Amino acid sequence: MAITAAMVKELRESTGAGMMDAKKALTETDGNMEAAVDWLRTKGLAKAAKKADRVAAEGLVGVSVTAGRGVAVELNSETDFVAKNADFQQLVREITNVALTTAEDVEVLKATHLNGKPVSEVVTDAIARIGENLTLRRMHVLEGDTVVTYVHNAATEGMGKIGVLVALKGDADKAQVIGKQFAMHIAATNPVSLSEATLDPALLARELEVQTAKALEENASSAKPKPEAVIQNNIIPGRMKKFIAENTLLGQPFVVNPDLTVEQAAKEAGVEITGYARVVVGEGIEKKEEDFAAEVAKTLAGA
Repeated sequence: MAITAAMVKELRESTGAGMMDAKKALTETDGNMEAAVDWLRTKGLAKAAKKADRVAAEGLVGVSVTAGRGVAVELNSETDFVAKNADFQQLVREITNVALTTAEDVEVLKATHLNGKPVSEVVTDAIARIGENLTLRRMHVLEGDTVVTYVHNAATEGMGKIGVLVALKGDADKAQVIGKQFAMHIAATNPVSLSEATLDPALLARELEVQTAKALEENASSAKPKPEAVIQNNIIPGRMKKFIAENTLLGQPFVVNPDLTVEQAAKEAGVEITGYARVVVGEGIEKKEEDFAAEVAKTLAGA
């Protein structure tokens, strides 16, 4: 497969690797971007790439909660300017309230009536009124004894760029107080999963392959190689334990008190975290980069 400059650029931006390293990684993996990332990590030339780093879509996430049920709804717009529009924010608020009381998923939400029309039609009407394409993209529901919400980069009350829901068991008053801190922690650290038990097995298997290859390669090039048993029984399991701690909410150091893990902090407060959701505006959407200078030149040429 031909390795293009665009492919090298994408790999460099997602991993921080040098140009020649990125090109070699793509060559070694026949242009497979995911495999190239793993190749670079094996060589110690890149950190784990996060697809969310390439997010560029605009809009808002609205959150709301009542009686042990919380929702987060994402409504996308083309520009951040529209996301600051009072009309758009009112639309997010109304749709979020409908989601809280009647809907179970985004498709049901689109069909549910708001002001006498299906939500999907209300969004279509708003497109004509506001003048930008709008997309009702996602809805997340979380239920529990106590559900706490938090919005990061809030545009107004109950909506912003990152919406977090946390479900807890235990004393409701204590859960409300520390639940808000846990929600802020989740917004900041973006855990992959609640615990080791809920981590995707495919993700763990892939990480084990990377760490095994990396450890064996490092050992082979070491001036004083360690016995194979030490690599397999100590080094690799140690790295996997660190990976799990860094990527699971319960295993992470609590941002409010890094001497405790989130799980330990919850136990000290007499509560248990049973679930969470973190919804980021535009997560997973790659926005086409526009060459403004080229666009202006094109416009002038046609004038």
